Amino acid sequence: MKYVIGVDLGTSAVKILLVNQYGKVCKEVSKSYPLIIEKSGYSEQDPEEWVEKTLAGLAELMEQFDEDINDIEGISFSGQMHGLVLLDENNQVLRNAILWNDTRTSKQCQEIYNVVGSQRLLEETKNPALEGFTLPKILWVKENEPDVFERASVFLLPKDYLRYRLTGNIHMDYSDAAGTLLLNVAKREWSHEIIEAFDISADFCPPLVESHAFVGTVQAEFAQETGLSEAVKVFAGGADNACGAIGSGILSEGKTLCSIGTSGVVLSYEDRNNLDFEGKVHYFNHGEENTYYTMGVTLAAGYSLSWFKDTFAKEEAFEQVLAGVDEVPAGSNGLLFTPYLVGERTPHADSTIRGSFIGVDASHERKHFARAVLEGITFSLHESIEIFRSSGKTIDSIISIGGGAKNDAWLQMQADIFNARIEKLTSEQGPGMGAAMLAAYGCGWYPSLKECAQKFIQTSKTYDPIQENVEAYKKLFAIYQQVYPQTKELNEQLREFRK
Repeated sequence: MKYVIGVDLGTSAVKILLVNQYGKVCKEVSKSYPLIIEKSGYSEQDPEEWVEKTLAGLAELMEQFDEDINDIEGISFSGQMHGLVLLDENNQVLRNAILWNDTRTSKQCQEIYNVVGSQRLLEETKNPALEGFTLPKILWVKENEPDVFERASVFLLPKDYLRYRLTGNIHMDYSDAAGTLLLNVAKREWSHEIIEAFDISADFCPPLVESHAFVGTVQAEFAQETGLSEAVKVFAGGADNACGAIGSGILSEGKTLCSIGTSGVVLSYEDRNNLDFEGKVHYFNHGEENTYYTMGVTLAAGYSLSWFKDTFAKEEAFEQVLAGVDEVPAGSNGLLFTPYLVGERTPHADSTIRGSFIGVDASHERKHFARAVLEGITFSLHESIEIFRSSGKTIDSIISIGGGAKNDAWLQMQADIFNARIEKLTSEQGPGMGAAMLAAYGCGWYPSLKECAQKFIQTSKTYDPIQENVEAYKKLFAIYQQVYPQTKELNEQLREFRK
């Protein structure tokens, strides 16, 4: 039996999958590591933690592997996007990595608009300047830590640094580079215009490769430490959302993914590089060669449900919290929730807006509030779907993964609000599976990622829209869309009272 390994370097943990040639996950290991939060808005990690925990996870996985180590043919990576790792001329880390969820760079985002112009930035990079992206972080270091920036020779994203440590080779794939604001997404090359505008050396940006590209083998010291063969092939890998899409079979036009984790993502496959969404959604290079994906983000999707549980039912399991939601009719008896607990991303890039319960009535019980939370999260995700549809895309079938795929009532709700068939996968492993598929494709097991997906991914259940609910939700969604503009000013006034 042949195997590959998929490594998913997340924000809170690294998840490692051993996958056989039929797509079965044979072993799974997870190792967590901490965030470093020095002050409000800051979010950092020590890159050495990624290396130590990944090596420990690989060693644990190999201890349980009782077959020939040469049967493990390839390894690839998925990783948290946008994070900044700075290396000096000797490829030594200069400071902690600044992560995707760090929001200290509002000033630098405005500087990017002042220098480049919002329209020109969209034309060149396909994305707006947001605090989470990498270029604002680079400019923050340049302004606030000039001695560090002066010594910086190259920048990497998190999984690229991890892969460098394993192989000794420095690269970045297109799907992760697309989230830096330094890549010309359509031309698939570093943007000379952006680099020159901010006086950044071309050598500061690493060589670009495809996600399935072979980039080296495991160095001897790490092979010895983990038990892997030195001959195992290492492939570049991709951004977590790109790998999540691959691992869910989003590999052809019209395929769309709804992923509900802490944040929520609606992601749709694109084979064209010239669509114009006016910056309302993200537009990134896919992990499949010469293709793209568009993506809308709800910042507090699953987080809204976790907040509700931890605030009002801390000792209960999620199943108890959601008990009875299927008895409540669409619209939660006139109760509406907006999931803006930490601001919002799509379609409102607004860090000040906060959530609301609208229409609270004395007759409402906890199950009404629980259903309203689920509906509010789904309405927010539906805003991204409506942006896609308004651009001419047909979306009639959506694969749902993450926390939103673990509850039948919520899956039916997605079908009704999105007005589309919802598919639930037999085995859902997200970005780690996408990384494993990139390794399988890189090893030559399959002639394409699409054919790999046909073997690795199956649907277990589908949910079709209930027309009566579809009509009710159309009316409710129109009301939901009025809440943001009518509470925006109120939240700006309340900002000074937040502690």
